[in-house]
Order: sequence, then structure tokens, then C-alpha cells
Amino acid sequence: MTAVGALLAGLALATGLGVTAFKKNLMYFYTPSDLATGTVGPGQKLRLGGLVERGSVKHGDGLNVEFVLGDCMHSLPVRYDGILPDLFREGQGIVATGTLDASGRFVADEVLAKHDENYMPPQLAKSLKDGSGHSCAPFKSVMGASQ
Repeated sequence: MTAVGALLAGLALATGLGVTAFKKNLMYFYTPSDLATGTVGPGQKLRLGGLVERGSVKHGDGLNVEFVLGDCMHSLPVRYDGILPDLFREGQGIVATGTLDASGRFVADEVLAKHDENYMPPQLAKSLKDGSGHSCAPFKSVMGASQ
């Protein structure tokens, strides 16, 4: 009985440690509108998806690039130091992995652009269909892509 009890206690401890490690490494997907609510604090690792706003891409020194990522309701400045994907361009749907800094700017560690030019995050496609009347004029035509 003692051995069975020790085995169950060890199993419970291993399960608890595994769940804790999983929660620490879990990354949630957000849109700029989600982040506008202020529920995510600086330094939390997350994925941010949306459309690169037209006219917002500014290349700095070396590989530094800054742009604005939006979802037709809110937008968020993004800074990335690295090589952008070949398919990255204004009006393109992207997903970036990184953190928010103290000023509210998203600092990306990785930027992904999907091959399909009609790609957009599912939450963004849903928000464009909700009939809220927000203009998506700064972006490429995404209404047809989300249907």
C-alpha cells in the first residue's frame, strides 16, 4: 500500500509539474482589438495577427523595420529586427510572435506571411463579417477573401 501511495503521489507531482510547464509555454493568438482592451500586460509572449496597414512600413538601420498592424477596428505599431518573409507587404495578412513593450508597441521575434494572398486570421475574418460598419479602405480587399 505504501508503494502504491508513493506511486500515486509521484504521478500527481509529475502531472502538476507538466501542467505548470505547459501553461508557461502556452501562447495565445490576439488581434489588435483584443490587445486594445488592455488584458495583456507587457512582456507576455503572444501571437498577434492582422493586416499590415498601407503606407505604414518604415525600414530603419540594418534589418530594423517598423509597421502598423490593424484589424479594421484597432491598430498597433510593431517593431521587428530581422529578415521579413518574401511575401510580406502592405495589405498582407500576417501573424507575428513577440511581446508588448511598456509603451504599448509590439516587439516581434518572428513574422510569418502565409502564401495564400487571401489569408487572414480567423478572428479578423469574423470581425469583418459582423456588419459593424468599420471601413477597411486602408487594406487590400479582404471582404471577398473572408467569405
